[in-house]
Amino acid sequence: MREQRVLHIGDTSQIESSKWVLDSPNPPPLWKKLLSSVKETILPDGNKFCFFLSKKKTLHEHAFSFLQSLFPILVWLKDYTASKFKDDLLAGLTLASLCIPQSVGYASLAKVDPQYGLYTSIVPPLIYAVMGSSRDIAIGPVAVVSMLLSSLVTKVIDPVANPHAYRDFVFTVTFFTGIFQAGFGIFRLGFLVDFLSHAALVGFMAGAAVIISLQQLKGLLGITHFTTKTDAVSVLVSVFKSLHQQITSEEKWSPLNFILGCSFLIFLLVTRFIGKRNKKLFWLPAIAPLLSVILSTLIVYLSKADKQGVNVIKHVKGGLNQSSVHQLQFHGQHVGQAVKIGLVCAVIALTEAMAVGRSFASIKGYHLDGNREMLSMGIMNIAGSLTSCYVATGSFSRTAVNYSAGCQTAVSNIVMAITVILFLQLFARLLYYTPMAILAAIILSALPGLIDVNEARYIWKVDKLDFLACIGAFVGVLFASVEIGLLVAVTISFAKILIQSIRPGVEILGRVPRTEVFCDVTQYPMAVSTPGILVIRISSGSLCFANANFVKERILKWVVEEDDIQETSKGNVRAIIMDMTNLMNVDTSGILALEELHKRLLSRGVELAMVNPRWQVIHKLKLAHFVDKIGKQWVFLTVGEAVDACLSSKIATA
Repeated sequence: MREQRVLHIGDTSQIESSKWVLDSPNPPPLWKKLLSSVKETILPDGNKFCFFLSKKKTLHEHAFSFLQSLFPILVWLKDYTASKFKDDLLAGLTLASLCIPQSVGYASLAKVDPQYGLYTSIVPPLIYAVMGSSRDIAIGPVAVVSMLLSSLVTKVIDPVANPHAYRDFVFTVTFFTGIFQAGFGIFRLGFLVDFLSHAALVGFMAGAAVIISLQQLKGLLGITHFTTKTDAVSVLVSVFKSLHQQITSEEKWSPLNFILGCSFLIFLLVTRFIGKRNKKLFWLPAIAPLLSVILSTLIVYLSKADKQGVNVIKHVKGGLNQSSVHQLQFHGQHVGQAVKIGLVCAVIALTEAMAVGRSFASIKGYHLDGNREMLSMGIMNIAGSLTSCYVATGSFSRTAVNYSAGCQTAVSNIVMAITVILFLQLFARLLYYTPMAILAAIILSALPGLIDVNEARYIWKVDKLDFLACIGAFVGVLFASVEIGLLVAVTISFAKILIQSIRPGVEILGRVPRTEVFCDVTQYPMAVSTPGILVIRISSGSLCFANANFVKERILKWVVEEDDIQETSKGNVRAIIMDMTNLMNVDTSGILALEELHKRLLSRGVELAMVNPRWQVIHKLKLAHFVDKIGKQWVFLTVGEAVDACLSSKIATA
């Protein structure tokens, strides 16, 4: 029989600390956690389920507090001054000068009529200004989401053969996009958006920018027949075939499209360069697209270039947004595909908007409520789908202009929306002679900001696995499709999580001389191990089915190695101390692995001690009676107490 070892602890504080660990209250049940999560998002008083439960506030005050949490504009509007309005007015007008031509261009990218891009710059910005928490973000159509919509929806409905059905399907996708975004915010499911990591987003954006650039060759070269595929090879093949067909056939191809488009593209890029070099001239690249539209329209109108082969926009319907409630398709064979595309668009749009919003919130030093942002963007896209808008989100280029123009609040979005309304009412018909090549040039000039080479280099330098996700998303979008690019990015991100889960950090700790600090002996060579005691820290957040056996086998391997080094029959290791400070949870597989580890250690004459198991962990270990199996005297609050207790017992000298 194994010799019974008794733990003699002279310091009563160690007994008290052990009681603190073992006597901690039980964690709340699962249903309370879920209910609390919903309350924190919906109710302003997170710890009060109902307003009337609080005696400090009246029902009227609670109602107003709830409205303030739902509509942040009520919070900052009472401190709004004429000086702030002056800044917002200037920023909004500057924003509108960039928004109008970009919205028309992005509508063509989404394969819908130009007015729908302008509609998308009215209703969503107005709703976000009331419900959003960002002071700087500019809402409207963006290049990546427009391209995403066209690439996914064209696989379901042909926009050329059936444009009305295509448009209605886009509105339906927008509705489901809003539903998903609002759901993410209400149920605090923002972590789903985080599965598209920063590195994957960098690669996806760069790949999308290249694809969008290639697609603009249609407008820049005046091509009439073009592929609906989005991969680079198909687009380039389509360009060469279409050009060859138009040049060799009776259909006349005009080089004026290319000349006009390239001329204004150079102008736009030069103004962009000047604006970056001189921050005081931020307004120049902002108004350059609108100037390009005005000048090119005048050139075409006065020279009758549309009669000589220059492709123009032609009719643009003016007036306010029309209701699209009856155009939403909730029945039929394509509803499932609309839901799927809506989910993809929701994730991409939220990821881009959150990245933009957090960047500028960090610069100005205020907090951005992620779940509130998801809810507000969901509501604005639901409302947009009912008013002839397609998916809207935060635009990085327009947000940068908004910030540089000195915006103070979301009123700049309201000013921009009102300006777009006036444009639709008064000047929409003037876009008839605007060349398609100019829209291509405007889109192309906005794309360099989506390709962040420096960030890709930084990712390569810091984390090679992250760079693999980045380059995987880039190559997938570029040479396969948008869906494949997203799938590759998410798969690599999941693989990274899986690898980290099944191979968690398990470290041997030693005491740093003249301190009570225990550190990894590999990272800190000066740390000294205690003879006869092996201190081990599990750095994983969870001991679960994926990594439990790995942790168990790693610990047993170290015990055997220590015994082999000493070359004694009984071995040198007499106690294993497991530091569980970083272990947040344990499942049944993890508990079974601990029980087997304990049995294997006992067979070798080695005791097992636990240090600072967290709330969920100690609760489950008590329910599984594992604490009773190892003995309550083997549970400690700190590693130092555990080591001292082992040294003061018979273990170290056995």
